[in-house]
Amino acid sequence: MKTTVTNLEWSSLASRSLNGECLSIEEGLAVLEASDDEVLPLMQAAFQVRQYFYGKKVKLNMIINAKSGFCPEDCGYCSQSIVSTAPIQKYSLLDKETLLAGAHEAMARKAGTYCIVASGKGPTNKDLDQVVEAVKEIRETMPLKICACLGILKDGQAERLADAGVHRYNHNLNTSKANYPSITTTHTYDQRIETVEKVKAYGMSPCSGVIIGMGESNQEIVEMALALRELDADSIPINFLNAIPGTPLEGAGRTPAMKALKVLALFRFICPSKEIRVAGGREINLRTLQPLSLYAANSLFVGDYLTTAGQEISNDHQMIEDLGFEIELNAL
Repeated sequence: MKTTVTNLEWSSLASRSLNGECLSIEEGLAVLEASDDEVLPLMQAAFQVRQYFYGKKVKLNMIINAKSGFCPEDCGYCSQSIVSTAPIQKYSLLDKETLLAGAHEAMARKAGTYCIVASGKGPTNKDLDQVVEAVKEIRETMPLKICACLGILKDGQAERLADAGVHRYNHNLNTSKANYPSITTTHTYDQRIETVEKVKAYGMSPCSGVIIGMGESNQEIVEMALALRELDADSIPINFLNAIPGTPLEGAGRTPAMKALKVLALFRFICPSKEIRVAGGREINLRTLQPLSLYAANSLFVGDYLTTAGQEISNDHQMIEDLGFEIELNAL
C-alpha cells in the first residue's frame, strides 16, 4: 500500500532538512513509497531545499573514458568488467594530447568540471604519471575543475593527484553495504569507503554516489543516502541502472520515472547542501520526465557516459533554458 502524505508534510520535511535535521528511515521510506499523485508536491518541497543552496544554477560535468575495458573486477553492472561480454571498445590509457582535447570539448559543452575516468581496480604508477602530466597542463591553460575517477588508490597516489591540481575524486559506493556482495566480489564496500576517506585526507573534494536499480530494497536506498551523508560526500551522482546486454545485470528492468524522481527528492532531503547529480541512465529511466529531475538535482552529465550514449548536448542546454534555470560555469 502506498504511503499518503499531505503537501504540508512534504514542506515540513523540507524545512527540517534546511534546519540540518536528518530524515529517519521511516520518513525516507515515506518519500520512496509515496503515491505517484504526490510526486509534484514532493518535487516542489525538494526544490525548496535545492533553491536555498543553489538557486536555479545547474552544474554541468563531462566524462572522458580515459581507459576502457581490460578490468579485472567483476562488477555486475559494468560493460568493462572481466565478466562482461558486451562488445565495447577496449584501449589503454589515452595520451596527454587526447586528454587535453577532451578538456577543450568539455569547455565547448559549457561543462565546469571535466571527469577523467579509467577502468581497472586502481591506477598503475605509469598511468598515474600520464594523468598527472595532463592535469597539470589543463590547470595551467584552462579554467576547468578536474575530477579523477581511477579506482582504489595506493599509498602516495592520492597525494600526487592533489599536488597536480585534481579538485575532486570520484569513488562511488554504488549500492548498500548489505547488497554489495551480490554486485561485486573482487573488492569490498569498506575498501570504497577507505578510498573516499583517503581522498578527503589529502584535500580533494570527495565525490561518491549510487546506482539505483540493482536489486536493492527501498530501505537500502535510504541507507545509501544516510551513508553518503555520514561520509560527507560533496558531490553525489545518482545513476539509474542502464542494463547493458552482456553484463550480469542485463535482464534488470528500468527504474520507473516516478520512482526515480522520488529517489532524487530523498537524496536532496538527506544531503541538502550537497551537489546532487542526475547521472548515468537518466535518459532511459527518466525519459520525458528528465526536466523534473532538476527540481531536486542541481547537476548533470552532458554528452556520452563511459560505454553508453547520452542525449544530444543541445537538448540538455535547451532543457535547462526552458526550465528558466542557468548553467553555472567553472563550478565544482
